[in-house]
Amino acid sequence: MDWDTVLAFAETTTHQVGQQLIKDFGQVQADEKADGSLVTRADRWADATLRGAIAQQFPDHGVLSEEVEHIFPATDWCWIIDPVDGTTNFTRGIPLWGISLGLLYQGTPVFGYVALPSMGIAFHGYWPGESGLAMPIGAFRDRTPIYSSSADPGGNQFLNVCARSLAVLRQPVPCKVRMLGVATYNLLTVAQGSAIASIEATPKIWDIAAVWAITQASGAIWTPLEAQPIFPLEPGVNYSQRPYPTLVTSRAQLVPTFLPLASVVGSSPSR
Repeated sequence: MDWDTVLAFAETTTHQVGQQLIKDFGQVQADEKADGSLVTRADRWADATLRGAIAQQFPDHGVLSEEVEHIFPATDWCWIIDPVDGTTNFTRGIPLWGISLGLLYQGTPVFGYVALPSMGIAFHGYWPGESGLAMPIGAFRDRTPIYSSSADPGGNQFLNVCARSLAVLRQPVPCKVRMLGVATYNLLTVAQGSAIASIEATPKIWDIAAVWAITQASGAIWTPLEAQPIFPLEPGVNYSQRPYPTLVTSRAQLVPTFLPLASVVGSSPSR
């Protein structure tokens, strides 16, 4: 795999899609899907445009997307895309939403790219894991290396949660709590050192595929809140309804601190 080509493709494609989405930002009406999440014509257009760009640039790669393709394909390489992560923010004119691209090899993410067009920033990362691939390792924001924090919990450190994990607040929390409304960015704040922990109760596979690589490449620790492993994904399986409750901490030593808090959301209903 030519990783320079992969990065250039992700940068160019998300920039082009992002420029059109900015025109629609705060201007489109949303419909509610069966799972309770929102979708707009902008989501559908971005989904189709990203899938088309992948098919043209990487014709032998599979695609799994939030809006259309939910069954994991039997290909060595597969892109998982979230055309608009944070659709509620997007429709309400809150400038915190993103475009997410994760590239999987044999069912496990090895590259991730997340662009936040309204903020003018983008993250990417390479994490070969146990794939055996010869590839770079590292996490970046706007091509500058990022690392998770070495800070201890305290009154000026952040724990990010999602709307489905507010049960955490019924327990003593050793730092300030933030809720951002975008699963990818929620987790990426740990990768860039802004937060020391993040909890997502019901993210779908398109919420986590890209940030799986970026967060771990930054030095952060990913702890699934269910017994079964997340990856590798299995060909032929429909991933549209399965949630992946997750805890990400800035370092391994903080897992015992935040796991008791996060465990209360492990059985939360999917959205």
